[in-house]
Amino acid sequence: MKRIGVLTSGGDSPGMNAAIRAVVRKAIYHDIEVFGVYNGYSGLLAGNIKKLEIGSVGDIIHRGGTMLYTARCKEFTTDEGQTKGIEQMKKLGIEGLVVIGGDGSFRGAKKLTEKGYPCIGVPGTIDNDIPGTDFTIGFHTAINTVLDAIDKIRDTATSHERTYVIETMGRNAGDIALWTGLAGGAESIIIPEVGHQMDDIIKRINRGHERGKKHSIIVVAEGVGSGVDFAQKIQEATNLETRVTVLGYIQRGGSPTAYDRVLASRLGAKAVELLLDGKAGRMVGIQNNQIVDHDILETLAKEHTIDEEMYKLSQELSI
Repeated sequence: MKRIGVLTSGGDSPGMNAAIRAVVRKAIYHDIEVFGVYNGYSGLLAGNIKKLEIGSVGDIIHRGGTMLYTARCKEFTTDEGQTKGIEQMKKLGIEGLVVIGGDGSFRGAKKLTEKGYPCIGVPGTIDNDIPGTDFTIGFHTAINTVLDAIDKIRDTATSHERTYVIETMGRNAGDIALWTGLAGGAESIIIPEVGHQMDDIIKRINRGHERGKKHSIIVVAEGVGSGVDFAQKIQEATNLETRVTVLGYIQRGGSPTAYDRVLASRLGAKAVELLLDGKAGRMVGIQNNQIVDHDILETLAKEHTIDEEMYKLSQELSI
């Protein structure tokens, strides 16, 4: 293999640039040319592809987002779109592709592999909802961003003696809410993987108020429902002044943490190694601090789970 491509697709996440940098420099180290595909699969179909040099990825390891930009592309979900994408790469002699993104991006990579075009997936999403890896690129940075917000909101909640509901991102996964709720000392953590009863949440808040507690923090994952709705129900049931903060896209930005930079570098380099070894239709990940790889579709067929012991601990510590 003499030429490979790299693209980022779906939602951006801090550390994607570090992964791009690792792919480019690892490949060049092995005398392989690298082409960047801009704007994800949409850019692939449009032929928005440019050769990347060592200097092309200089000074990006600390930057959030993705220098290759990203977009969603319905056309690529069709057989015609996938064939068109392959034709665009063949024009430039690109023999393999590294796809950095989430489950939708991985499914596209698997489709290309099934058509005879080798692809490797690198998990880049703040949601941490990809099976087969303990962590995805960007998750660590996102939870630190959320935790910083919780700490600041707690100061205001204490000053005004209010209850605050904080809605986090994560799609249908509760990892961001669970990790930040535990780290931020939230009174209740509401996530889609575990059922909840409003009565229990209300009792917990009232119990704290009765013993003199001046504020409460409730963390709600977006996959459960609207933080605004939860705040309204809490205020109606407790008669305590309740406010809501929807953190939104602030969670996807910012300079990646050291952990995310190292993780992205390791995963990006491993993706290149797999292509050099003739592997295709694989995703890379980290398990027990070891870099691993799995078949993409077999992995995506598995159900995402949370650490139940961590959730139990959060309940025990927030009595």
